[in-house]
Amino acid sequence: MSSQPPPRGYIDPNFPNPGGPDDASIIIYGYTPSIVVGVLGCVLFFLAGILHGWQLFKYRAWYFSTVMVGIIFEIVGYIFRSLSSQLDPYRVTFFVIQYFFIVVAPVFFAAAIYTILSLLINATGRHYAPIPPKLILWIFISCDVVATVVQILGAALIGVAESNRKDPTTANNILLAGLAFQAFTFLVFIGLFVAFVWSARGVMFKVVRKSFYTSFSIAVVLMYLRVCFRLAETAQGLYGDLNTHEVYFGCLEFAPVVVAVWLLAVWHPGRCVPRARAVIEDI
Repeated sequence: MSSQPPPRGYIDPNFPNPGGPDDASIIIYGYTPSIVVGVLGCVLFFLAGILHGWQLFKYRAWYFSTVMVGIIFEIVGYIFRSLSSQLDPYRVTFFVIQYFFIVVAPVFFAAAIYTILSLLINATGRHYAPIPPKLILWIFISCDVVATVVQILGAALIGVAESNRKDPTTANNILLAGLAFQAFTFLVFIGLFVAFVWSARGVMFKVVRKSFYTSFSIAVVLMYLRVCFRLAETAQGLYGDLNTHEVYFGCLEFAPVVVAVWLLAVWHPGRCVPRARAVIEDI
């Protein structure tokens, strides 16, 4: 008779654990991933990639290339999520790979968002910005890189801990620290964006259409919503409601990022934001 307690966590009664060398004792996701979400992720990001790629070359908006990298990462992540769903949801490598690509992808989208703010500042007038546009890029991209590295480390350690049936609390706290830092820095960025809009409110729509500002603002809010979801999910731990129900992942991770990417495709900055600084007479 084994003295080892039964593993805590989700085990799919309809999907027996293959018990392979790379299989955890539980499904780390907290549920068996849906093939529908996996396929939708691949298809929607692929179509968005076609639209972004076409405009990237048409408008020679090379500064927006990071979006294409992010889209490729999303597609790879959802491919492995689909593999988890159909082949083996217990496999740690499938979980870690999909987590890595789905978590890292928004970093490239965020870099594009920081670039857009820099473009808006240059097009409208640098005197409207709280800090120089180049400094915005350096500060926030650097912060995102640090936050993402910490998150990946935490996620990898969670996978190792679960596969070895050890307590994942420390690994989860590392992941939480990375997300908290990312949420804080993105909130600071939103504050800078609001400060710029307030300062340039009298002239900004003479340079860039209101519809672009609206779509861009929605995309920014959606990306921040996604960060807040990840933060709340990690704060609850592996066995919290947010981590054990895929509907939250679908509504607060998958959907916000998809909508944000499509908004940036329909209102592409290569078409909507002039590169050269406009000469505007303040009245």
